[in-house]
This record gives sequence, structure tokens and C-alpha cells, in this order.
Amino acid sequence: MAEQPRELQKLVAIAIDLELAGQLRTQAIELIGNIGTHEALLALLDLAANERLVPEERDLALKFAREIIKSGR
Repeated sequence: MAEQPRELQKLVAIAIDLELAGQLRTQAIELIGNIGTHEALLALLDLAANERLVPEERDLALKFAREIIKSGR
């Protein structure tokens, strides 16, 4: 994956940290979706492909990825 901005890297680290509460991981995914850049889209797709995450979190990542694609950002 291409080099990510620091903020995005930190949010991805939170989103994949299974030791954190699910609510924090969900909020991190939402924040990544709100960034809306191409790098954020790639990060969301990586999260959706991460089989260690719970299905709801993977679905949420896909939802935000779809929104970025639809917005054309």
C-alpha cells in the first residue's frame, strides 16, 4: 500500500488493535471513512479484507469505502 499520512496510520492501527474495545475500533473506521481520500479508501479496503476483524467492522469498512467511491473523491 502507498505511504499513508500519519493520522491515517494511527487510525488504522486503532482499527486493527483487537485489544481495544469494539466501539473504539468502530469509531476509528468511521473517522477513516470521513477522511475520504484515496489513501483512506485503500485503508478501508484493507480493513474489510482483514479476516481477524469481526464481520460487523469489516462491513462498516466496506460501507465507508462505497461512500468514498460514490462521492468520486
